[in-house]
Amino acid sequence: MTTLAGMTVNERLAATGRLELWDVAVRARDRDAMVALLRRIAVPDPRRVADAVLADPVFYGFPAT
Repeated sequence: MTTLAGMTVNERLAATGRLELWDVAVRARDRDAMVALLRRIAVPDPRRVADAVLADPVFYGFPAT
């Protein structure tokens, strides 16, 4: 298993093969799916992270809604 400690969210998503699932969830603005993915990769406070991405998707490299 990959050690996720010290990795960014994107690094964790890529290392666990979940980056595409994350992109789909963000583009669909599916907060529940985003939070579930973040929990699976042991991101502290996944709801806060999901809310930050949804509040400003362009800042995180996603198209404006």
